[in-house]
This record gives sequence, C-alpha cells and structure tokens, in this order.
Amino acid sequence: MGNLTDDPELRFTPSGAAVVKFSVAVNRQRYDRQTMKWEDAGTDFHRVTAWNYLAQNIAETLQKGMRVLLIGELRQDHWTDEKTQEKRSGWSVTATAVGPELTFATAKVTKSAKREGQAVPPDDPWATASKERPAAAAGAGRAPGAWPTARAGHSDEPPF
Repeated sequence: MGNLTDDPELRFTPSGAAVVKFSVAVNRQRYDRQTMKWEDAGTDFHRVTAWNYLAQNIAETLQKGMRVLLIGELRQDHWTDEKTQEKRSGWSVTATAVGPELTFATAKVTKSAKREGQAVPPDDPWATASKERPAAAAGAGRAPGAWPTARAGHSDEPPF
C-alpha cells in the first residue's frame, strides 16, 4: 500500500503489448513501546511495472498522489552506477493487481471493454517501447474483438 509519486506512463512494445510504469512511496511505521505510539520509520520507493489489460486500466484510472493497494512480485534489483561506478540497488514490483485504497477515498468501478489479446512481455520493455500502439500484423494473434476462452468453471461475470 502506498501513494503514486507520478502519473503512470503507458507505452506499447513493438508487438503491441501495453506496459505501464509508475512508482509508489510506502511510508513505514513502527510502534514505540516506551511512548506507546506509532512513529514514522522512513519511506521506501518501489518502481512498479504492469502489463496488458492491467497496464491500460492503471493508465486510465490512476494518477499522481492516489493511494493504491498492489499485489505482485517484489524484487530487489542491483546495478553499477555508470557515472560513479558505485554499486546500487532498488526495489521493483511486477504488478498482478492494482486498485485504489478506499480508506480515505471513494471509487466508481466500471467493467472495461474487452480488448484484443496482448503479446508476452519481452525482457526489456522500454528499450523499444513507444507511446503508440503498432498496427497489427496481417493474420497475427486472435481476430479483432476476440476474447480468450474462459477456464472451466470460470466466468467473467461479477459474483454479485
């Protein structure tokens, strides 16, 4: 759970897969048993990446400052700074679910339109990404408007 530090940036890979990047600030707290109060324990910043339908919905829904809940794979990245040659590290998340945190906000949820299938993400989405969706190759992928077949026992209808 944290706050978006910037507006999400949506791009498309050459194969047409949507990818969004944004960062989330997470304020940590700890309980001080002597004062019997919660106190700030610092802020962590996480780079977040999401793909395909989730990426498009994030870009259409969220903006800087919004408090969000997210689920995904947390990973610590390591690299060497090109200028100083110092070893660096930072946290990143590949999101599988993201939504507004509703303690101090409200949201109106609408079901998004079904979208054409997306390609599997490559290892480096930003190296060749653009802000425009490329034209579909003739005969590539599913027919326009086709939706993946639901798994046995599952439906895309809401449970209520």
